[in-house]
Amino acid sequence: MSFFRVLLAIIFPPLSVIGRGCGSFIIVLLLTFCGWVPGVIAALVILNNPN
Repeated sequence: MSFFRVLLAIIFPPLSVIGRGCGSFIIVLLLTFCGWVPGVIAALVILNNPN
């Protein structure tokens, strides 16, 4: 997990997980629409997962 991805996850969470697949992107996008904090948490969890 690079510093750039973490910074991007804090600024705009869906953009940081776009390389992890369409499902991850949609989940983080929906959570970001519900609130910024859930989107950031989900993006950081997805980025921290090595698989």
